[in-house]
Amino acid sequence: MPIQWFPGHMTSARKKAAETMALTDVVIEVLDARIPEASSNPMIRELRLFRQRPCLKILNKTDLADPVATRAWLDYFNSQPGVKAVALSCKKPGDVARVPALCQGLAPHRNDGTKPLRIMIMGIPNVGKSTMMNALLKRRVAAVGDEPAVTKQQQTFDLGSHTTITDTPGLMWPKIEHDSDGFMLAASHAIGRNAVIDEEVAEFLGNLLLDRYPALLASRYGVAPERLEALDGVGVVETVAAKRGCRLKGGAPDLEKASQILLNDYRSGALGRISLETPETRRAMLAQDGEVTTPAGNPPSA
Repeated sequence: MPIQWFPGHMTSARKKAAETMALTDVVIEVLDARIPEASSNPMIRELRLFRQRPCLKILNKTDLADPVATRAWLDYFNSQPGVKAVALSCKKPGDVARVPALCQGLAPHRNDGTKPLRIMIMGIPNVGKSTMMNALLKRRVAAVGDEPAVTKQQQTFDLGSHTTITDTPGLMWPKIEHDSDGFMLAASHAIGRNAVIDEEVAEFLGNLLLDRYPALLASRYGVAPERLEALDGVGVVETVAAKRGCRLKGGAPDLEKASQILLNDYRSGALGRISLETPETRRAMLAQDGEVTTPAGNPPSA
């Protein structure tokens, strides 16, 4: 079943973001390093390009992502005009401390101290915007939660040194064009649980892990590698149920509980450092869906 999620408050949030964009010098787009393109909102790209604003793309949760895939994404994003990409963890104050200087480098016209550098943080829900805000300001100013869409309205703060920063609510887009993007977003907990069925998301994740990270599956759940070769996504969930003792009354496997275990192990990093997409897999997905890529063969950037 295709996954869609666009809560009502996001319509007004988009309108307010467009108004604020006109008064912004640099846009920070926070992405999930495990799904950098799937977690990039095309509406953010449209808004910033309309205003011709430079963008600092922050690949957050880099400690959970495959480092090889992250390096490929950094190369891809840094080849784009007006874009600077960095990988960091918003939970590490030392990483976040680099952000103001990186923004200043994208807006040299604000380096004379006459007018403040105005920064705007954007991104989809649950990618770490609020965590970064709290780290930048060294105090708790933004609510942080395990569920998407915790922040509901914009807030602007003084960072000092003639710099202001505006935090915005997590913003999805009205229609997710590619089914695999919806599943990657759901697996990474960027979509509200009322919009997804855990078993379907876990089946998608299981198939992807079998294809790209079978050794991590074998290690986490104590499965012989040759046993994995005979499984599909449903089989992975059933195996997790057997290994973790997930049973319903009567002895049938509790696939819902097993699905939640698999998803939580991925989200927390207990499975290992995993990226659900790379520039190469992105190009292959777009080609399969009949979309045109850029002349260099790269996926269109958001």
